[in-house]
Amino acid sequence: MEKDIILKAENISKQYRLGQVGTGTISHDLNRWWHKIRGKEDPYLKIGETNDRTVKGTSEYVWALQDINFEVERGEVLGIIGKNGAGKSTLLKILSKVTAPTTGSIKSKGRIASLLEVGTGFHTEMTGRENIFLNGAILGMTKKEIASKLDEIIEFSGCERYIDTPVKRYSSGMTVRLAFAVAAFLEPEILVVDEVLAVGDAEFQKKAIGKMQDISRGQGRTVLFVSHNMAAVETLCTRVISMKNGTLCGNGNPTKVISEYLQSSSSSERVISFDSIETAKGNDNIRVLYAAIENASSENKNDIIDVTSDIDFRVKFVNQTNKQRISMGFDLMTIKGDVVFGSGTKINSITNGITEIACRIPSNFLNDDAYQIYVYFHTDEMSGLFYDEEFLSFEIKDVKRESGYLGKVNGMVRPQLEWDIIS
Repeated sequence: MEKDIILKAENISKQYRLGQVGTGTISHDLNRWWHKIRGKEDPYLKIGETNDRTVKGTSEYVWALQDINFEVERGEVLGIIGKNGAGKSTLLKILSKVTAPTTGSIKSKGRIASLLEVGTGFHTEMTGRENIFLNGAILGMTKKEIASKLDEIIEFSGCERYIDTPVKRYSSGMTVRLAFAVAAFLEPEILVVDEVLAVGDAEFQKKAIGKMQDISRGQGRTVLFVSHNMAAVETLCTRVISMKNGTLCGNGNPTKVISEYLQSSSSSERVISFDSIETAKGNDNIRVLYAAIENASSENKNDIIDVTSDIDFRVKFVNQTNKQRISMGFDLMTIKGDVVFGSGTKINSITNGITEIACRIPSNFLNDDAYQIYVYFHTDEMSGLFYDEEFLSFEIKDVKRESGYLGKVNGMVRPQLEWDIIS
């Protein structure tokens, strides 16, 4: 049986010039034009570095994507996974024709509806109702078609009470609810969804995933889904591709590709350290000079962390704001994206002085698995100062069970509970 290919990416590459708006200087543009009219290849395609953000580069050109090839069948739900900066959003923008590839081509059949950022295509001065018609028109729908779906869109979004209020007064959660409802109900052949669902609450995420399943299974439409929530990707997608530094490194069965991706990611940093404030991780508000997950039960802090070990989460940072009282917290997450728990505290810090803080996670609490720390700093007024979703990562091992024949204990946590024999 012949495959019904609805979307095809052939040799897609995207090059950016760092620090420049557009393609670069007039001299570079003239050089490109001179090569083009003579039928020659773009001279700047031969230069440029891989998009690895962890390494300081020497070239002013960088390849955000390199030689991406894949096909998507009608009715497929394709998951796209990878770390921040892997090129996922750039790829979706090219597939959605928001930006053009430097080389290669995209072939698609039918209408593409994209939900790349909160409020994409919304006009903030217009009401929710007006924006539904505006978005529908952008997607190529007639006014009659939009009107026939209007009640369903409003009901699904949960914004009925505010539908005639300007969108600028909506919260980010309300905006993404309405944007998703418009994109999903106006029946595109291909629905492209970036990480925007993370903005919605748990109830809406469940509704949205259910709607995407209906679109793909019931209506035979195609969904491209980007998320850091591996559990959602594994549940929803029929196939997954993984990306690293702008290239494809996995393509196939969701469970297999996700497992390979998580294993390759789990060896990331347990310790980060910087010599100066200028080079430290952070922004103009907060600079982190040192952070680590340490084995508190061992004199050698870098020893393997066994389930029976206490764990210290240690951070040394500089507060560059004029706020002396700030808050710091973190979510401990499995690398599939499930939050195990969160914790936070208020800190009296010295402006432009170094503050060191530590938090202990007790032994015999976390199960053997790979974890990552999502850290955040904010003011007393809950104004964000700095956050990092992939701040640190580490692995806990069950040395005793690994040496025997017993399998992994079920669950995220495995506390040692006290048992009494009553009779």
